Amino acid sequence: MNVNRVIDGDTIEVILNGQKKKVRLIGINTPETVDPRRPVQCFGKEASNYAKQLLTGKTVYLESDPTQGDLDKYKRLLRYVWLDGETNVNKAMIADGYAYEYTYNTPYKYQVEFKAAQKEAEDANRGLWSPTACAGKK
Repeated sequence: MNVNRVIDGDTIEVILNGQKKKVRLIGINTPETVDPRRPVQCFGKEASNYAKQLLTGKTVYLESDPTQGDLDKYKRLLRYVWLDGETNVNKAMIADGYAYEYTYNTPYKYQVEFKAAQKEAEDANRGLWSPTACAGKK
């Protein structure tokens, strides 16, 4: 299916069966850019822009995870997003330093991989883990 738009670093909109559906990426959290209750958070724009770079105009495959349920409380589909059948976008956002690993309530299918990707990003000072990101404030 096609990505219609990237809302922010961890939420996209796809066209599914002719309808626009919002998708929340499982296992990650990015700094906020569009939450009306909060100011734009440090590194939020960078995370959002990176997701746009990866996904705008792309065809993706969505993978569900029975341990996470189908929808979140905002009625967004909970999914892993795959590009080219081999790139797990959720993991790439973490590995490249644009997202944190995030376990909501229950461990998920790729949790071990995602935690390892975050450790590697932290150790390499990538993206939001850079000592100069956010003026050195985390």
